[in-house]
Amino acid sequence: MVLELKLRKIGNSVGIFLPRKALTHLKADAGDTISLIKAPDGSLHLSSAKGKITRQMDVMRDVTKRYRNTLRKLGKQ
Repeated sequence: MVLELKLRKIGNSVGIFLPRKALTHLKADAGDTISLIKAPDGSLHLSSAKGKITRQMDVMRDVTKRYRNTLRKLGKQ
């Protein structure tokens, strides 16, 4: 699927509106979080945040919460 989307001014920012076809493909809807990931070739990939990256971020948050003091001490060395 190739979609050309126009950048639009939204307040002080610039954004895009995703058509229903793209949202259906991502299995996303209004209010959901999506990830924009830089690929090794420099391109950007848009994906549903329910994927692997989100799980990895959840694990990272859990580890940093549990080992906060240890990580702080290691950071001072």
